Amino acid sequence: MQIFPHSEVDMWGPFHHSNGSVHPVILPNNPEEVPQTPGEYELTEMTSIPDRSDQENERPDMVVLDCRANAKGQREEDALLENASQSNESDDTSTDQSPVPPAPLKETSFSIGLQVLFPFLLAGFGTVAAGMVLDIVQHWTVFTEVTEVFILVPALLGLKGNLEMTLASRLSTAANIGQMDTAKDMWKMIMGNLALIQVQATVVGFLASIAAVIFGWIPEGNFKMGHAVLLCASSVATAFIASLLLGLIMIGVIIASRKVGINPDNVATPIAASLGDLITLALLAGISTGLYKELEFNDYANPMVCAFFVALTPIWVLIARRTPSTREVLYSGWEPVIIAMAISSVGGLILDKTVSNPNFAGMAVFTPVINGVGGNLVAVQASRISTYLHMNALPIAEPNPAPRKCPTPWSTFFGSGVNARSARVLFLLVAPGHLVFLYTINSMQGGHTTLTSVFIAFYLAAALLQVVILLYLADWMVNWMWHRGMDPDNFSIPYLTALGDLLGTGFLALCFHILWLIGDRDTDVGD
Repeated sequence: MQIFPHSEVDMWGPFHHSNGSVHPVILPNNPEEVPQTPGEYELTEMTSIPDRSDQENERPDMVVLDCRANAKGQREEDALLENASQSNESDDTSTDQSPVPPAPLKETSFSIGLQVLFPFLLAGFGTVAAGMVLDIVQHWTVFTEVTEVFILVPALLGLKGNLEMTLASRLSTAANIGQMDTAKDMWKMIMGNLALIQVQATVVGFLASIAAVIFGWIPEGNFKMGHAVLLCASSVATAFIASLLLGLIMIGVIIASRKVGINPDNVATPIAASLGDLITLALLAGISTGLYKELEFNDYANPMVCAFFVALTPIWVLIARRTPSTREVLYSGWEPVIIAMAISSVGGLILDKTVSNPNFAGMAVFTPVINGVGGNLVAVQASRISTYLHMNALPIAEPNPAPRKCPTPWSTFFGSGVNARSARVLFLLVAPGHLVFLYTINSMQGGHTTLTSVFIAFYLAAALLQVVILLYLADWMVNWMWHRGMDPDNFSIPYLTALGDLLGTGFLALCFHILWLIGDRDTDVGD
């Protein structure tokens, strides 16, 4: 950093932005004080010009020129543009050293689709596997005797949106803006985020079990303490173990993506979902079955499981507090996670009441698929918009920004920006993706529903309507949160994926009821 007194400053020079605006720049009187190596330093623009008429009557003020090392500037530029080969070079060579605001990502529809396609299919097949598992375990004793376990399914599967996808979005943004370039920064970020999601998983798992008990007790008026403790132990243990495994996988995916030059926003969240549903549902079925068997022989097994995982919470809190970014989320990031859990639990109540009816048993295999696909696509879009806002934010934001108009569906899907382009690509993936997943389930003789043309038409209509609503809500919600000082990485994805679970489960249940009313009935497939 160079410091020049006013007495040595002789001249004000115009400083041209690439956008055409002109700002004054202080140039020193002595040319020897100007760095001679091109690109070694950068001049910081002055937003106001001090009054030189009072200079003789006051003590000399100091004008500070912020000089940043070129290596750091180049690194930040590369991180912000994300792909140097796709960046726009300025036509004015005289502004090479100017602090030009980062340009929007220059990604074509083809490049977006190509990067999203493989993770999308991988995530989709993961949800197909989860659907097949749910189709099988819905007949297990613990699911038939303690039907409230069905209420836990969307809430715990939603953890991938509440925790793992939020983790992936936070780390993707941190990687893109250069906060994980050094090994020290990377491991500090990793440990803080892992500890954070363990705290959140334990609390959310405990609250999800309480919601399941309440939603199961209110309609029937029947409460059993043994079943309540079973739900608590199963939910907390499943949430803790699944979050730990998926968190480690997410960290590996993001680090590998940066090394091979792939945008982590396009691959991290779908891969989180691909394994998230399957791992979480398998853990829930296995743990709840084992603990249900222990009820007959040991009354202390379930309370001890709850106490063990709750006792670990203070350790994770201490670790999460050491990282500034996770410390903030630790104190202020509970609202979206808890509200999202409540929204998903309402979807779980719909699933419980629908699947418990033998006429609609075929819904179980499709629920993770429609919820997972919608959640995956909207998580990709929300993560991309959040990264876009982080990369294109002005260095000095206005303290009271003007209110932003609510986006229209036309601007969301047919605008000229990169976010509208990605929304179109993600929407176009819905129908062909679901057709592949439906016929995969059919070829494996899963479920209790024959794939008639009427069923496929209703199913695709529900899936398309779900994704259209979610993508529009993502465009509105992420920008709304950004303009109100909330980090969308921490707040938007839990709400959006939870709404995806609620919309997907609700629309699917409506489809099955309509199909039953019009006579398209078939419950013997897969028996």
